[in-house]
Amino acid sequence: MRHRRQKRRLGLVREHRIALLRNLAIGLIEKGRIRTTYPRAKEASRFVDKLITLAKKKTLHARRQLIARLRSPLASKRLFDQIAPLFQEQAGGFTRVLHYDIRPGDGAEMAILELTKIVEPPKAEESEKDAKKKAKKKARKEAKKEAKEKAAKEAKEAKEEKAPKKSEAKSKPEKETAKAKEDASRQEAESKGKDKDKKADVPQQEEPKKGGFLGGLRKFLTGD
Repeated sequence: MRHRRQKRRLGLVREHRIALLRNLAIGLIEKGRIRTTYPRAKEASRFVDKLITLAKKKTLHARRQLIARLRSPLASKRLFDQIAPLFQEQAGGFTRVLHYDIRPGDGAEMAILELTKIVEPPKAEESEKDAKKKAKKKARKEAKKEAKEKAAKEAKEAKEEKAPKKSEAKSKPEKETAKAKEDASRQEAESKGKDKDKKADVPQQEEPKKGGFLGGLRKFLTGD
């Protein structure tokens, strides 16, 4: 039985219910207007009204309590510095719930939860985490580029160092082949000279003269 209990359980256990209300409150603080089911909007409205009442105290203890309840330093800072001053002279009624439509999937009643006063959208300076992430990504990309350039330079230098060695290695066999050709030509020339000397040393036999009167006489006598 309810026994005069006004809170809606929303079909969730205590931890999940608190997390849901916290997320809805952070969305409302950051955007100024959100859309959700009607029971959730009513509970989130009560939760945000209490947070704004706490932020209106402007004390260090109140700031710490906001951070503990929202678990978001950026949202608590925006609530403490921008939203609470707008309602400083107002005792209540910081949010309102408007009936919106029926959800076609399950027929749930939808509603719009918004602040009763217009709040400026958050500045780009508030997203410190995003700025830090972008700076880290940029630093990583630059480091990768530098590493690639350094590796390319080292590879180029290594190729340049290897190139003269290859040319020297190629020139050596060419020199060796040239020397071998010269030696072979010298050997051929020497061998030709030796053959000529041998031929000069061998006495040449006189060949018998052919023809004439005596030759014809010999053929007649020999019967050739």
